[in-house]
Amino acid sequence: MDYNIISTGSQGNAVIINRNLLIDCGVPFRALKPYYKELQLVLLTHQHMDHFNKTTIRKLAQERPTLRWGCCEWLITLLISCGIAVNRVDVYTPGCCFVYNEFCTIKPEATIHNVDNCAYHIWRGADSLFYATDTNSLDGIEAKDYCLYMIESNYSEAEITERIRQKQERGEYCHEWDVLKNHLSKEKADNWLYRNMGSNSSYVYLHQHTD
Repeated sequence: MDYNIISTGSQGNAVIINRNLLIDCGVPFRALKPYYKELQLVLLTHQHMDHFNKTTIRKLAQERPTLRWGCCEWLITLLISCGIAVNRVDVYTPGCCFVYNEFCTIKPEATIHNVDNCAYHIWRGADSLFYATDTNSLDGIEAKDYCLYMIESNYSEAEITERIRQKQERGEYCHEWDVLKNHLSKEKADNWLYRNMGSNSSYVYLHQHTD
């Protein structure tokens, strides 16, 4: 699968797959302007603004009123409030496949975060993709021998533990505790990849933590 990472991380998230599938929409519209006319489907994971930019979603819906949108039930009300017509939204059930005929097949998986969130399995012909960010764990989720994995590798456990220790010594607030609870470490990402990747698989780290 071809991919274009428009942005990843706390400043905004948006990834385009094969030029016509957008995963997450957490960037200003200007970042999507070179690409939006070719989009056919937008997949959304959760409500945080670095993944769900309401202004951009409204603008994209205005510019492309026939664009399809896909999400789990926790985002349906929020999407409609952004001006998306109900008949343009496909509501997915975690663990169940949704088939778009010749275009692709989607299966969301519920993931652990501080709001309802999901990862996505995506199949297009012989190609397969697993996409997951903003989660503490991928335990219980399998994606064996996929072509491409795009998953969070937010921090090194040793580095963030040392950062917490230093801040505690200085009496500073440690937002790193929230990072530990809600995001995937490089160690967890690597262990999960080792269990799932095949000999021809590729991977990309997403959503890496910065101060």
